[in-house]
Amino acid sequence: MDVRQLRYFVSIVDYGSLGKAAEKLFVAQPSLSQQMARLEEDLGVPLLLRSNHGVTPTPAGEALYRHARLVLRQMEQLKQEVVKGGGAESGTVAVGLPTTMASVLAVPLFERVQDKYPGIRLQLFESMSGYLNELLANGRLDLAMLFRGSDTPGITALPLFDEALYVLGELGAEVPPRATTCALAKLGGVKLVAPGVLNGLRLLLERTFSRENVDLNIIADIDSLPTLISIAHSGRACTILPGSAVAQLDAARLPRMRRIVEPAIVRPVSICWPNGLPVHAATVAVRETIVALIKEQITKGAWKGVTLRTAPAAAVDASSD
Repeated sequence: MDVRQLRYFVSIVDYGSLGKAAEKLFVAQPSLSQQMARLEEDLGVPLLLRSNHGVTPTPAGEALYRHARLVLRQMEQLKQEVVKGGGAESGTVAVGLPTTMASVLAVPLFERVQDKYPGIRLQLFESMSGYLNELLANGRLDLAMLFRGSDTPGITALPLFDEALYVLGELGAEVPPRATTCALAKLGGVKLVAPGVLNGLRLLLERTFSRENVDLNIIADIDSLPTLISIAHSGRACTILPGSAVAQLDAARLPRMRRIVEPAIVRPVSICWPNGLPVHAATVAVRETIVALIKEQITKGAWKGVTLRTAPAAAVDASSD
């Protein structure tokens, strides 16, 4: 087993296809298949399952994939630090952002890192928080913004802020048109569209409505942020989202928006990273940049319904020792 075989294997799993991986690696597909056969022979276990739908890893392949990603990342960091000097802010840093947060953070983060750390190559992943958590656990991400307030096995969480939820759309005569808040009880039976059942926001809504004995009437599962907002704007149904989801929208495209109260629905947000590996200088630099950007966005009022936790920057500095 060598580094080249690990790189080939990771590409196959990432693309889910020998053909696509061969194309991206500029390697003939028969040669790629031969390398994988040798790798399986060396390890004595099957690593890949081949079907008409593509290629997926076996349980042994999933274990190899996690370790191979970490080895390749370490090799890249080793090369960068030898070439640029130990501790230099250089190399690739993969960051995961939930869809609702990407509109606020993605472009400012790219611009700030480009201006301040030209040696860092950002990889930005935008997806649902559950998938980002999986990517982080598998070593595909160095950092991720996740909706949690404490550490979990294998992952360190630095709580940064708490984010309130809003109901978007027309609620009818029971809620005054100019009201800026809406009691949760008023949402009983209201037609709602929401992300699918595996989404963290959906789970939070189900738990909260059930606990408060309020009828949750979700009429469609929609895993598309623009579509959720468009439906709320159309008046056909409402949706429930954080303020970050609409922070960059023009006023003309913004549905009527009221903060949910009595009780408020609030979720903690943390910046997270795997705790089983050393944190490199580039990752620390990006992490500190994210914390600074969040504080700036909240301070200037660009992000509604957000309350900063105390002294996040100091906690970041301490965690990198």
